[in-house]
Amino acid sequence: MAILSHDPRDNAGAPFDGRVSAPARVLDGVRQRIDQAFSDKHRNVSRPKVLFATSMTDVAIVVVTGFLSSFAIGSPEQSSVGLAVWAVLIALAATLELRRNWSYSIRALRRPGEQAGKIARSLLPVFCVAAGAGYMIGTEPFSPSVGLLWLAGSFAIMSAARFALARVLDELTDAGRLVRRTVIVGGGPDCEQLIAALEADNLKELSILGVFDDRLDERSADSINGYPKLGNFDQLPAFCRTSSVDLMVVTVPMAAEQRLMQILKVLLTLPVDIRISALSSKLRLSSGAYSYIGRVPMLALMDRPLTDWDRVIKNIEDRVLGTVLFILAAPVMALVALAIRLDSKGPILFKQRRFGFNNELIEVLKFRSMYTDMADASASKLVTKDDPRVTPVGRFIRKTSLDELPQLINVIKGEMALVGPRPHATEAKASSDLYQTVVGEYFARHRMKPGVTGWAQINGWRGETDTHEKIQRRVEADLHYIDNWSLLFDLYIIAATPFALLTGKNAY
Repeated sequence: MAILSHDPRDNAGAPFDGRVSAPARVLDGVRQRIDQAFSDKHRNVSRPKVLFATSMTDVAIVVVTGFLSSFAIGSPEQSSVGLAVWAVLIALAATLELRRNWSYSIRALRRPGEQAGKIARSLLPVFCVAAGAGYMIGTEPFSPSVGLLWLAGSFAIMSAARFALARVLDELTDAGRLVRRTVIVGGGPDCEQLIAALEADNLKELSILGVFDDRLDERSADSINGYPKLGNFDQLPAFCRTSSVDLMVVTVPMAAEQRLMQILKVLLTLPVDIRISALSSKLRLSSGAYSYIGRVPMLALMDRPLTDWDRVIKNIEDRVLGTVLFILAAPVMALVALAIRLDSKGPILFKQRRFGFNNELIEVLKFRSMYTDMADASASKLVTKDDPRVTPVGRFIRKTSLDELPQLINVIKGEMALVGPRPHATEAKASSDLYQTVVGEYFARHRMKPGVTGWAQINGWRGETDTHEKIQRRVEADLHYIDNWSLLFDLYIIAATPFALLTGKNAY
């Protein structure tokens, strides 16, 4: 933001010395920090962060409005503590109801008129239920006059905030900072027709980065409708990972089944939304079978495992529960660290590069369980029963999975999740073959952050992978988890993990 004036003189006519006032510097600094907090590496605005901020603003509005309403009317029915408890419960319930009414999505927030109706439909039943619940347990959460003022005030302020937010979202979209980074897969006339249709709809929320096409002859131009050809299908996964692609639209005709399957085999491993353009298709399905981007019909092949709001929920789960579990585990971790120090020479912690979300490499922390001079950073050799590389203390902490506790630090840092597919070392093998050569869908497990525990682990598929079947079953369990994720599923896996560890099955 430009703070300095281009006028060489200030309002008093004195020469402008180029200095900025202290309040202006503070304001500019605050704006820059807010911009950084809500932006990704491409300076795109993070949708999950916007939705989280919106939901927390809703909570704050309901809580503050409750106190102001009580103080304005001078209601003596509730103590400050009692009012605070009820206000927080009502605010959280209202947020959940707004979520149920599909209020927390960027598309919905761009329509403030509809949002006002959703706010009314969400707040009214929550306040009615709160009043009824208070009556049932013998305590009045608010008097009728406070309740009416509280409800009206919350509705008015939240609706006004939605109109202001919609304007901000429109400005960010116009500036190209709240867009879905999109690539077109497949060239030729179908691609040209699709791009022309999308441009005709003037969809500002889409940013088409370019086209991927495998054809190398004169049929494949260097650009299509002004958008560059970015490469062939083999180059697509790397581009998607480095360029944070949100959406891929496939224009290959469904009649070209072999070519389509070749493309999809690659795409299904990526954490992006995938649509097949039905613009040129002669096949006509019921309207409910299509999703639409503008007025262009699409067949939804795959969505990212976590929507924007689901990512918010899972991130909160990981940061909050991860911090709590780290605090609770701190005494145990201190004892393990002491035992390692007394058992053998070398560092207490062991860092290992493993595949993480989107197939990116991360450094996973573990308690050292091997002799320092025998450590295998790439896990090129499987750990087996009575492995001479493992220390006496190492055998115990590997058997009980205590060596994994430092990964709670990875969770708090946002590199891992509490629950997810386990991160594998770069050279990990089943028998003598790399995991990715054994299971064709192996990299599809990287569509979610790796976890400290997971569905495969509580079902006994942990530890040594000395056969192809073991890694196949593990990947099957990981993909089942990804396809069926929910917060309750995560909580179940976390609760079941200690019982699964008691068996120590397959862990050496």
